[in-house]
Amino acid sequence: MRILILGAAGFLGSHLVDRFLREGHTVVGMDNFITGSPTNLEHLANESAFSFVEHDVSQFIDLDGPVGGVLHFASPASPIDYLKLPIQTLKVGSLGTHNALGLAKAKSARFLLASTSEVYGDPAVHPQPESYWGHVNPVGPRGVYDEAKRFAEAMTMAYHRYHEVDTRIVRIFNTYGPRMRPADGRVVSNFIVQALQGRPITVYGDGSQTRSFCFVDDLIEGIFRLFERGGADPVNIGNDGEFTVRELAEKVTSLVGSRSSVVTEALPEDDPRQRRPDLSLANTTLDWRPQITLDEGLARTVEYFRQAIHA
Repeated sequence: MRILILGAAGFLGSHLVDRFLREGHTVVGMDNFITGSPTNLEHLANESAFSFVEHDVSQFIDLDGPVGGVLHFASPASPIDYLKLPIQTLKVGSLGTHNALGLAKAKSARFLLASTSEVYGDPAVHPQPESYWGHVNPVGPRGVYDEAKRFAEAMTMAYHRYHEVDTRIVRIFNTYGPRMRPADGRVVSNFIVQALQGRPITVYGDGSQTRSFCFVDDLIEGIFRLFERGGADPVNIGNDGEFTVRELAEKVTSLVGSRSSVVTEALPEDDPRQRRPDLSLANTTLDWRPQITLDEGLARTVEYFRQAIHA
């Protein structure tokens, strides 16, 4: 199958490129490098089954030849990015999704949307099942990302129902691992880089807020299974182990062997107090569960950052 991956130079997109190539598919990557990095694809320079197109998916997308699958992973995804690029984030979630779905329809291709646990907002239901509609502030600073993804889900379901496009929606929970940007503002990369550099660990609020962290290899396996055998309804993919932010800071400093102190700053507006996926649907429909513990995944990620920040 010939696969088009939008956002191919990003953290998750580049791992998906690798996975589809390993499975014997031909892959076309597309990215405008607004947050993605060419270095994430450098290892594919001599890969004959991979080609790349630099393009902003908020503009009309065209691709010659057959396409069997379109995976839409193009979007700023960390708070530091989407707060800096609010208009671009809204455009890639709306216009970009429309363009990607239009191509999938024209090519009779399967479509997979990368959505997010942020559609649940600051949840009033815990853990969060796919049936929960969320608690999102549409006019708050984070709304540009949350509502872009909620609109993208609605657009995807409309194309599925009205145009009978074969669609998938994955709701991705906090993911970490190699190829994260050192300065992307996510909590795992922040803590690891600060610890490696001997700087204070920055905790927002009192650190009692919880997150559930999924190692990238587990996430990619879940997404690949969803693409292959899933249905149209949204599916949570993540890790249901729940940790406070302070617990994460302690794990990171211990792994690094750092004596970094912890400093606190004000909690950002609309920051979720808790986040944990209900994985029942992924368990039953995809026969999937995360396999990599937080300790193991962090150790592998620390080694990646040791090399990345000294490169």
